[in-house]
Amino acid sequence: MLPDQTTPSTSIPEIQWPAVPTTGATVILTLQFQMQQTQWWSADRIEDHQFRQLGLVLRHAAQHVPYYRKKFAESGFDPTDDSLRDAWTSLPILTREQVQEAGQDLVSRAVPKSHGKLSRTQTSGSTGRPVTTYRTGFNALLWSALTLRDHFWHRRDFAGKHAAIRAHGDGRTEPKVSERWGRSTSMVYQTGPGALMNVSTDVDEQRRWLIDQDPLYLLTYPTNLRALAACFAERGGRLQSLRQVRTMGESVPEGLHELCRQVWGVPLADMYSSEEVGYMALQCPDHEHYHVQSEAVYLEILDDEGRPCPPGRVGRVVASVLHNYAMPLIRYQIMDYAEVGEPCPCGRGLPVLNRILGRQRNMIVLPDGTQHWPSFPAKVWTDVAPIRQFQLVQRDTNSMEARVVTDQQLTDSQTQQLVARLNERLGHPFAIEITYMDRIERSKSGKYEDFVGLVEGE
Repeated sequence: MLPDQTTPSTSIPEIQWPAVPTTGATVILTLQFQMQQTQWWSADRIEDHQFRQLGLVLRHAAQHVPYYRKKFAESGFDPTDDSLRDAWTSLPILTREQVQEAGQDLVSRAVPKSHGKLSRTQTSGSTGRPVTTYRTGFNALLWSALTLRDHFWHRRDFAGKHAAIRAHGDGRTEPKVSERWGRSTSMVYQTGPGALMNVSTDVDEQRRWLIDQDPLYLLTYPTNLRALAACFAERGGRLQSLRQVRTMGESVPEGLHELCRQVWGVPLADMYSSEEVGYMALQCPDHEHYHVQSEAVYLEILDDEGRPCPPGRVGRVVASVLHNYAMPLIRYQIMDYAEVGEPCPCGRGLPVLNRILGRQRNMIVLPDGTQHWPSFPAKVWTDVAPIRQFQLVQRDTNSMEARVVTDQQLTDSQTQQLVARLNERLGHPFAIEITYMDRIERSKSGKYEDFVGLVEGE
């Protein structure tokens, strides 16, 4: 959806560091310059450009992607039709299972050379079935440009130290400190040091390491951040330089923004992305809701009948990637749910999401078949006992397993209190069985879920 790419003749506002003179850096700067303009376009103008770009991707897919060539022929869909917007909903939803079954048939046979080399990525497989996707060098540069947008929106100081506590792709367990933040930022700008620690490290060791590093910014997963904040509140220690915490990879649990303000006196900024699609939404610099990254993805939030959800309603997230000519994903249902928001007072025309709610498996199923999102902030269990980790698992419609990590078992009184508090929040008198564990492991990608539903909803 990006407009014609022209090299900017002036520097981007608020940038103080000189650009590194490389081709990749020039492309990133160009994209960033263009996005400085497009974020202020009207919603209608943004959508017009998105459909113009979607038409290009669909025509490419019809010619060079076997899966779409066959599907379009079977359905009679004409990607060259000027009335693409009117015919859009006739395109079927692409499911995760269909992507897995299609395999190489979803990969383009003629990727434009100007888009660079292909790279392969795979989802973590938290549902038990990972998805393999391909993207181009241009997609990687667009990712970097959106990373910079996030930094610029939140006015981060590149000269400071950035710490990240996350999963390591190479399985590294020892923390390290490098001269730069990370490739997306440092390939364009000079930055301060970047510190990295594996999220599998004990939380109190993370606390001590952070005190020693004293970063300006901290990036980690929401559930790990909550455990860290609780550890700081219990055992003390100050992060003198911390200005902001950043989260990724999971839904932000209720109360986490306020907890960060209470413990460290700093705001939280979240981002929403996936391996298959890339960046989908970034938190607004002026509000806690999110802006869809419309220059990279056309995002639909659909109800159970496939209709667009109005503001305030929760629906399925369906994504169409605008610039991936290696493996086009059109109307791809990534199994997340989100709540649509009203236009933002900040003036950006980028669509708004109030909340990212997570996967369908994170919904409670009641005996009558109805479903809803569980709400049980950490205080529900931390006010009862010194519980370090907590996870609810629903296996049937009348019972729950509460997995608990604590130094000592709960008393009968504490157990009764915890069960009563949970059922009050869950909206049903579930039979809750407590299972004591030494540790609740994260997935290989570092993600962790407070609630896992194993019941098939109607």
